[in-house]
Amino acid sequence: MQAFLKGPSSISTKPPSAKEKAAAGTAGSSGEGKRLKPIPWVEKYRPKNVDEVAFQDEVVAVLKKSLEGADLPNLLFYGPPGTGKTSTILAAARELFGPELFRQRVLELNASDERGIQVIREKVKAFAQLTASGSRSDGKICPPFKIVILDEADSMTSAAQAALRRTMEKESKTTRFCLICNYISRIIEPLTSRCSKFRFKPLSDKIQHQRLLDVSEKEHVKISSEAVSYLVKVSEGDLRKAITFLQSATRLMGGKEITEKIVTEIAGVIPQETIDELQSVCRSGSFEKLEMLAKNLINEGYAVAQLVNQLHDAVVESEGYSDKQKSAIVEKLAEVDKCLADGADEYLQLMSICALVMQQLTQNT
Repeated sequence: MQAFLKGPSSISTKPPSAKEKAAAGTAGSSGEGKRLKPIPWVEKYRPKNVDEVAFQDEVVAVLKKSLEGADLPNLLFYGPPGTGKTSTILAAARELFGPELFRQRVLELNASDERGIQVIREKVKAFAQLTASGSRSDGKICPPFKIVILDEADSMTSAAQAALRRTMEKESKTTRFCLICNYISRIIEPLTSRCSKFRFKPLSDKIQHQRLLDVSEKEHVKISSEAVSYLVKVSEGDLRKAITFLQSATRLMGGKEITEKIVTEIAGVIPQETIDELQSVCRSGSFEKLEMLAKNLINEGYAVAQLVNQLHDAVVESEGYSDKQKSAIVEKLAEVDKCLADGADEYLQLMSICALVMQQLTQNT
């Protein structure tokens, strides 16, 4: 034990000198500088300024005019996820305030933060009441206001939204608010009337295709043109989802070319052959075969919510169903989708929709 405590005689017990400390510090800092932190591609390629925002021309045009005059109205951005709402306001705020003042002048509250009535009354109100002063180091015009960004505002309670009304009016000289949401119907009317509303459209296939090719080129990813097109189709206008799938596929393949099959596996999409097989089994009228296929689908880990979406498209676009059959099946799909959202059992809901499809296809024959 004594030998262990004494340790080897070669180890010095003196405290390190100032020179040694400095040498160790520089060595450590240079090592840290060389090692780049891995950043998700979604964050890495997030627009740095308003000009880089894709496809949302009306919003970009209004914001550019506002930036020129260093003035901004209260904003309300709404639209599907992954279309650039948060990226746009963050890019605009960086351009307005510059990197030095950005942290002091912008308060961002997300759905993950507590945003009840108490937080709105205390934290947001206290931030809004602070007077904005100071100038930018690069000499550009710095506006005399701050920005409060309330992301996922549709998940705020009605009481918290109501508490925000008076603050928005009283602090209009020193603060601008930007509310971001997916569903504008969940924002109370008094708030929507106080803001300039902008709808963010799902990104067009062409824009998404271009952005994915740009990211692939910068990251040296080998990907076939069919895989890019399929990525665009699977993401349904959500660029964030498309870039995330691309990064996951790249990590999975480890430098090999990404194909359409890999994208199907990564995205959790049910192969078209399986959808066709499901429809043919329903036409056969054999309940035993249908039960076996449903069990296999569940065991293979496919999400029934995903199957509902794909089956809907297959039924609506198919010419093998009459209008009456389509209406009955689509109505049942809506019911099943609601049940799944409420937490119902996936297998029972899958059997429910399959049984109805079989009934519709076999009752006339």
